[in-house]
Amino acid sequence: MDSNSSHLPTIWLSCIPLIILVGLIASVVSVFGDESLSGASQIALLVASSFAIGIGLLTKRVTWQNFENAVVERVAGVSQAIIILLFIGTLSSSWMVSGVVPFLIYHGVDILSPQWFLVSACVICSVVSMVTGSSWTTIATIGVALIGIGNALGFSEGWVAGAIISGAYFGDKVSPLSDTTVLASSSAGTPLFVHIHYMLYTTIPTFLITLMVFIVAGLIMGGQGISDVADVRQGLSQTFNLSPWLMLVPAVTALMIARRMPSMAVLFPSAMAGCIAAVVSQGHLLDEIAGSDFTGLAQRFRGTMILVYGSTSLDTGVDSLNNLVATKGMGGMMGTIWLIICATIFGASMSVTKFVDSIMNHILRLIHNTVSLVASTAFVGFFLNIVCADQYLSIILTTSMFRDSYLSHGYEPRLLSRSAEDSATITSVLVPWNTCGMTQSSVLGVSTLTYLPYCIFNLLSPFMTIFITAIGFKIYHKSKAERESVVC
Repeated sequence: MDSNSSHLPTIWLSCIPLIILVGLIASVVSVFGDESLSGASQIALLVASSFAIGIGLLTKRVTWQNFENAVVERVAGVSQAIIILLFIGTLSSSWMVSGVVPFLIYHGVDILSPQWFLVSACVICSVVSMVTGSSWTTIATIGVALIGIGNALGFSEGWVAGAIISGAYFGDKVSPLSDTTVLASSSAGTPLFVHIHYMLYTTIPTFLITLMVFIVAGLIMGGQGISDVADVRQGLSQTFNLSPWLMLVPAVTALMIARRMPSMAVLFPSAMAGCIAAVVSQGHLLDEIAGSDFTGLAQRFRGTMILVYGSTSLDTGVDSLNNLVATKGMGGMMGTIWLIICATIFGASMSVTKFVDSIMNHILRLIHNTVSLVASTAFVGFFLNIVCADQYLSIILTTSMFRDSYLSHGYEPRLLSRSAEDSATITSVLVPWNTCGMTQSSVLGVSTLTYLPYCIFNLLSPFMTIFITAIGFKIYHKSKAERESVVC
């Protein structure tokens, strides 16, 4: 890239759209808070894109046709991720209403005991997050119940929040239902399950260390009394038919994943299996969702269709559970899809004008080997969480900035997707003004700086990905033929 640096725009000109984006995002977050992803952030991206393409047109570095072609190419590249997100919306809803997720929660909370509370909270949140694919939903539901139980047991709210967040973000990272996992893999050009499998080399050691820390802390600080658990279990048992046969649904899904079937070939049948389980086991809930204007098969059909595409809410009699059993279906994914498209347009505008190349030309001067490449990726992912205040933007921009560098060095894209997610996804909750940090702090009632020292998994993940790279474990290179095809 250095050989062509004289043909690139200056670093100051290249940074103008980024500075505008950071300023707009900061304003959006301060005004809209956790609602910033509902549209304001998307508009900020489009405004920043207009400045990028405007500068490119004025300096005659790009034509309008070049920009349109770049947008079409970039949007086509994330089309699979968009379809997967729609399937994920359906799967999450069907697994919830069918009773699959409630069954796991019902038996998960039953294992709680004072001395093992912290590690149990971490494990329970990891399981729920893995099944639902959402750390936000996990923290806002079962996390709220656990924070109250922890306070009753006499634990520091920082420790409890740290255990909840650590577990929720671990489960989110390794779940094929997670939108951030799908986004990181698709942005880097890595097949979803290849990405998840490769992340295990860093996430498993980090999670084991995290569990050990919470085990020791729990044994030292263990209290007594867990009355809230009974309310949670009673609310679930009164609302759902919690049959062990429901576990056939995740078992079939696990089998398909083990056979390395394509993502869409796994997610769609799993979603449909959840719908069938809902019809068989939770017909009364589908009738409640459909409303009283219909009866018989029409009512059951209407309830199932609403489950797939729309929002549902059920009254369990326990306030802390009502948000958990509420679902959004495919419609709930539209905000994320909208954000992805707008971020893709911004990435196209920065790429076609060569602004990204100019910025990368300066960053890559600091990269001399594999470790410095991965360390730079981790640093940029965290830095973008600070300046952009949103994990989705951080993932997309990090993978966009480093994609060509990883390819030119001959590494498979899985190294990029893992490095980006080990930093951009995980550290977002540690930044007080990031949408993740603001949301989790508000939901749990614990300030970001209070729980930050106890988010062991989130703190260790960026360093673990650098360490695993430094020892050279499972670093895959493209073959010579593949590298030549990329160059061509």
